[in-house]
Amino acid sequence: MKSSLLCFAHRGASGYEPENTLRAIEKAIALGTDWIEVDVHLAGGRLVVIHDETLERTTDGTGSVRERSFAYLRSLDAGKGEKIPTLEEVLAAVRSRAGLNIELKAPRTEAAAAHLLEAEIKRGLDPEGIIVSSFDHRRLSRFRRLAPAIRTGALLGRIHPGAAAFAESSRCFSVHPALGLLTREFARAAHARGLRVYAYTANTEPEIRRAAGLGADGLFSDFPDRVRAFRDSIRGPI
Repeated sequence: MKSSLLCFAHRGASGYEPENTLRAIEKAIALGTDWIEVDVHLAGGRLVVIHDETLERTTDGTGSVRERSFAYLRSLDAGKGEKIPTLEEVLAAVRSRAGLNIELKAPRTEAAAAHLLEAEIKRGLDPEGIIVSSFDHRRLSRFRRLAPAIRTGALLGRIHPGAAAFAESSRCFSVHPALGLLTREFARAAHARGLRVYAYTANTEPEIRRAAGLGADGLFSDFPDRVRAFRDSIRGPI
């Protein structure tokens, strides 16, 4: 079991604060997370940080994210008075205080994200502090062609026998399997191909312990302090 287990704050510290908000990001950083994960959609020509395709669950708005104007989205309450942030605002908030995992949730986000991140790299952003992930692996491949300096991670809602080999051939840095799909055999296959294994979403101590024991290199959690507390409690192999 690895004492170097990385912690990814899932949508920020979303177990404590409204998900995908600057407030959740600041909470995650205060809790000592290694990485922060956020989701992006494209609306009104801007990359906005929100998980769902629709607004009802996480805001006081209605309708489709990509069909609403940017001005409308910014008028909404995303919880505790927070606004839906832009990806630019998230990058500015995180700076070098943690890594940032950006999940591409919707069509055309790959080109917009590549353009923004390439510009940020020219302004001093460390590309090793960014991972761009997606369940849509064709979208991920298009992103990588546009921004080859940025690491990519293949999200996996299911694991087939060739999943690790596919991720390697696609030049991914990491694979992100659902927690319930993670097996020791898959982790070994991924590691043999030089891939990191970051599993989602581990919120309880038994979940965290099990995933760490199966070989995960990092875990996404709504409660990043729990992953950190578990990691700090490890004293050598268990």
